[in-house]
Amino acid sequence: FKMKLAIVGITGMVGKEVIAVLEEMNFKIDELIPVASKKSIGKTIQYNNDSYSVIGIKDAIDKNPDVAIFCAGGNTSLEWGPKFAEIGTTVIDNSSAWRMDKTKKLIIPEINGDSLNEGDKIIANPNCSTIQMLMALFPIEKKYGIERIIVSTYQSITGTGMKAVNQLKNEYEGKDGEMAYNYRIHQNAIPHCDDFLENGYTKEEMKLVNETNKIFDSNISITATAVRIPVMGGHSESVNVTLKKSFDLNELIEELKQFKGLTVQDDPSKNLYPMPYFSRNSNEVYVGRIREDFSCENSLNLWIVSDNLRKGAATNAVQILELVKSKGFIA
Repeated sequence: FKMKLAIVGITGMVGKEVIAVLEEMNFKIDELIPVASKKSIGKTIQYNNDSYSVIGIKDAIDKNPDVAIFCAGGNTSLEWGPKFAEIGTTVIDNSSAWRMDKTKKLIIPEINGDSLNEGDKIIANPNCSTIQMLMALFPIEKKYGIERIIVSTYQSITGTGMKAVNQLKNEYEGKDGEMAYNYRIHQNAIPHCDDFLENGYTKEEMKLVNETNKIFDSNISITATAVRIPVMGGHSESVNVTLKKSFDLNELIEELKQFKGLTVQDDPSKNLYPMPYFSRNSNEVYVGRIREDFSCENSLNLWIVSDNLRKGAATNAVQILELVKSKGFIA
């Protein structure tokens, strides 16, 4: 079996990260099909010392890829995802386009990868903030059950894309330039991630609510505040959880330590706790500051950090690719 992989949006931040993750994992691809918008057609992409020319999305369909990883935004995924699925390509989508579609699965491999079957031709990658939060909460949910989650996020500008990275660099250097945000981000914190909705929450905040309810349990009460901060290396989250059962903190920490893909960094005596500084370019989710919330029964606080371009996007997509390959769905 020869693996033909298309990466749609390969020249963007997530697309480039997918290539980096595939190289690090030594993933065997027989043919890489790099896809991007018109302005990038003809550019050269390097993968494992080979050069590939970027093509348009119509030409990519003609090449009949086994899998297409979409990293190009919701409108592209809505328009082209079904067209790829129709010819038998398995689509792994990084956008929000299909996440809440009842007919599509929202997959974090360590948590619900077993639910995938051969008929799943469009597979949704959850939002970056959701992925890292649920990676840390899954062992807790499994053992104790979760009643309520209160989450505040401190999100990297890389979640917005290159325009935001350039804005921060320009502000840092005192230059004028194109703005990704309504305000300066340098030396600032903006409580506004994605668009505001009629209910007063932003789309990013409601993604945390709706996606958690879809992946875990629709009965969990969740409220979120999402904040953009001038950081490059990853998203941070302060999470307060109320459990259905009482817990022993040491036992709970042990559960977290046993969970694959999660690294516990929690030793206040040595000033050890998760930070974007540690998480950049890492595929792990880091959890620390794990402590009981004495103000509320059966409750605790956690601090969760992960590189949003890695486990929050590219790594999760590549892990889904590994999963469908190992299950024999793309033979």
